[in-house]
Amino acid sequence: MEPDTLQDVPPAFDPEAVRAAQGAQAVTDPAAPAVTAVDPTGQGGEGTLVPGALTPHEAEAAAGMPQLDPSTFGNQIFWLLVALVAIWLILSRIVVPRVGAILAARRDAVEGDLRAAERLRAQAAEAEAAYEKAVADARAEAGRIAAETRATIQAELAAALAEADRRIEAKSAESAAALAAIEADAQRTVDAVARDVARALVEALGGRPDGAAIDAAVSRQMGGV
Repeated sequence: MEPDTLQDVPPAFDPEAVRAAQGAQAVTDPAAPAVTAVDPTGQGGEGTLVPGALTPHEAEAAAGMPQLDPSTFGNQIFWLLVALVAIWLILSRIVVPRVGAILAARRDAVEGDLRAAERLRAQAAEAEAAYEKAVADARAEAGRIAAETRATIQAELAAALAEADRRIEAKSAESAAALAAIEADAQRTVDAVARDVARALVEALGGRPDGAAIDAAVSRQMGGV
C-alpha cells in the first residue's frame, strides 16, 4: 500500500550526517557515549550498522546504567578511591577516636567499679572480723562476769549460812539458858509450895511445924521425883 501523504514516507538515511553528528558530540563532550545510528532503509545492508556507532544493546545499556559504560570506569574508580579515603579519614579521625574514648571511659568505669567492689569486700571482711572479735570478747567478758558473780554469790551464801548457824546456835544457847532458868525457878516455886503445904498440914494436925524437918522432907521428896 503506498503512502497517501508525504508524512508517511520515511526519511532517507544519511550516514554522513550521522558521522557528522557523532564528531560534533565527541568535540563538545568527549566522555559522552557515541550516537547510535541504524540504517532504517536498509541501504547499507540488512542489519548493517553505521561505522563508529554503538549497537542498539550497547546504546540501551549506556543510556539505562551509566555505571556500566567503560568510558566512565576511570572516573568512577577515581571517585571510589576518593570516597574510600574520605571514609577512612572519617573513621580514623572521628569515629575510631570517639569509639576508643567511649570504650576507654567504660573500661575505666568498670575498673573503678571493680576497685570499689574490692574495697567494699575488704571493708566487709574487716567489719566481719571486728564483729566476730567483739562477739568473742563479749562472750569472754560475760563468762568472766558470770564466774565472778557466781563466786561472789557462793561466798555471800556461805557467809549468810555461817551467820545463820551462829545465830541459831546463839539462840539455842539462849533458849537453853532461859529454859534452865525457868526450870530452876519452877523448882524453887514448887519447893516453896511444898514446904508451905507441909507446914499447913502439920499445923492442921495440931503439931508444931519444924522448918528444918519440913525442908529436909520436901528436899527428899523433890529429889526423888
